[in-house]
Amino acid sequence: MTVNLILKYFLSAVVITLVSEVVKRSDKAGALLASLPFVSIITLFWVYHESPPEQRMQKAGDHMYYIFWYVLPTLPMFLLFPWFQRQWGFYGALGASAALTVVLFALLRAAAARFGLML
Repeated sequence: MTVNLILKYFLSAVVITLVSEVVKRSDKAGALLASLPFVSIITLFWVYHESPPEQRMQKAGDHMYYIFWYVLPTLPMFLLFPWFQRQWGFYGALGASAALTVVLFALLRAAAARFGLML
């Protein structure tokens, strides 16, 4: 295992642990931290630094471009999860949220293709 891979694991664990500990104290503060694009920024850093120099700019730009589009079908899940949870409990809400997101991803891809965007 390389040092970079170990560092990636460590950073991921730190972010997840930090957010889950903050949630224990404040739902709002935890949600604010969770909404920040930590994963995207950390991944962007690694994509940039681990890509060959001639591909760095393209890889980083493509990464952020696709994140923008792929975030869109996940947004309804955040609004509907509380309702799903009242209807079907925690695990039912997780399943319904996952199913909804998969359907919305498929719809996004189909709609994007109609406009010439290949996602």
